[in-house]
Amino acid sequence: MARSRKPLLWLPFAAGGTVAALILPGLVLLTLLASLGLLPADALSYERVNAVVGHWAGAAVTFAVVATMLWHAAHRLRMTLQDLGVRATATRRLTARTCYGLAAAATLMLAAALVAIQ
Repeated sequence: MARSRKPLLWLPFAAGGTVAALILPGLVLLTLLASLGLLPADALSYERVNAVVGHWAGAAVTFAVVATMLWHAAHRLRMTLQDLGVRATATRRLTARTCYGLAAAATLMLAAALVAIQ
């Protein structure tokens, strides 16, 4: 039986879906409450957010949340393109390399930005 690389691609996809389903709504709600003035004025100020992301634990959580959602989005985009008719072998391979390559590049840029904040 041939070994597949699919579990390696499904892991970030599943993690990103879980994060997007559980954490992203909370972040959206927090931002909405702050914009409506239902939270203290400095709740999402630059200084507070920078202090959270500037700490190693905050940077790690930020990296985990954003990176997994990037990989989830890349896989969703690839599958959507396949559903829309991108089915030739060479085109599917190019689409996969493009989607996952962009997710990898964005993940590296995120890591570099978070390290620069430290």
